Amino acid sequence: MAELVGSEGLQHDQNTHLLIAIDGTAGAGKTTIGQMLAAKLNIPYLDTGAMYRAVTLLALQKGVPLNPPDAVRLTELARNLHFVSRDATPEEAADQRQYTVLVDGKDVSEDLRSPEVENGVSMVATIPEVRAELVERQREISRKAPGGIIMMGRDIGSVVLPEADLKIYLDASPEVRARRRSKQDAKDQEQARQNLENRDKVDSQRAVAPLVLAPGAIPIFTDHLTREEVMARVEEILDKTLKKRGFYK
Repeated sequence: MAELVGSEGLQHDQNTHLLIAIDGTAGAGKTTIGQMLAAKLNIPYLDTGAMYRAVTLLALQKGVPLNPPDAVRLTELARNLHFVSRDATPEEAADQRQYTVLVDGKDVSEDLRSPEVENGVSMVATIPEVRAELVERQREISRKAPGGIIMMGRDIGSVVLPEADLKIYLDASPEVRARRRSKQDAKDQEQARQNLENRDKVDSQRAVAPLVLAPGAIPIFTDHLTREEVMARVEEILDKTLKKRGFYK
């Protein structure tokens, strides 16, 4: 693949704004690939699922009902979330920047993966008013992101950024995704598999912005691929896209 950053590659100036959408099922590798690609291209990334998880976390903390959901109060929580761009930590890839969700001024990234949030986020994500609020925030972030952005989620290529320069759709079998999510015994993996299948069903059948293969998106099935192999495939596709769209000098 041609070098994408530096003097011979992708030029980050006022005329360059690269939009990359990475959609797919839970546990298929969206976050991992998004982070790796962000470091490669030196543009920020945003895991939009963290936004819905943050609303869910706030609702749990404040006692706002999720089932049945209180749409008005949940939308208000979404409206008051704050997002900041931060540089990578020493443990993360060099030049990597991500958008972090702040709740009451605190980085809650670690809390967003709790079982309680995991079990409630699909319910929150089905609420049209919450989605409308967060989608607009996501589009605003994409417009202001320096050099463009890599955005991961369920509806990026279909709803949030339908004009994205590149659309990738990652998928894997429930069994493989469960193994990735749970490193424990077979019982834990079976529970993880059931949770993922339920999440897939909710995400694909919801009335607003369901999980779909967006027009123009390129699917990659990751069951038998390492993250390096998936990344190589994404880079190959991206290289062709950038050349076709004139991003190279």
